[in-house]
Amino acid sequence: HVQLVESGGGSVQAGGSLKLSCLVSGVRYSTYSLGWFRQAPGSEREGIAAIDTGGLTLYGDSVKGRFAISHDRTKNTLYLQMGGLMPEDTGMYYCAASPLQPGRLLELGKVAGSAVGYWGQGTQVTVS
Repeated sequence: HVQLVESGGGSVQAGGSLKLSCLVSGVRYSTYSLGWFRQAPGSEREGIAAIDTGGLTLYGDSVKGRFAISHDRTKNTLYLQMGGLMPEDTGMYYCAASPLQPGRLLELGKVAGSAVGYWGQGTQVTVS
């Protein structure tokens, strides 16, 4: 039974920082990627960052240089350290686990209804 549970969202002022966590359990893929996505009201889901089991990371253009993804295997937790936050970073943030490589996960995961793997329930980030 795969479970992904996000936490760490909240309200923050522009320029501030926030760290999201995603507790991951039950993933049985031999190799897999973990990713972060976000979706603002009225907008399509956007791929933010992804990391594979070898530590390869990929970022969406809108967050490069500001966000950092990491995976602590000892704690079964995926993180997203967000800095230099801007109002356009506002949205619901979701973590995902997939057998796809990071690039494919970010590409396909943004498509509504895509069956890339497993998703968490989301955590809200509001930047004002």
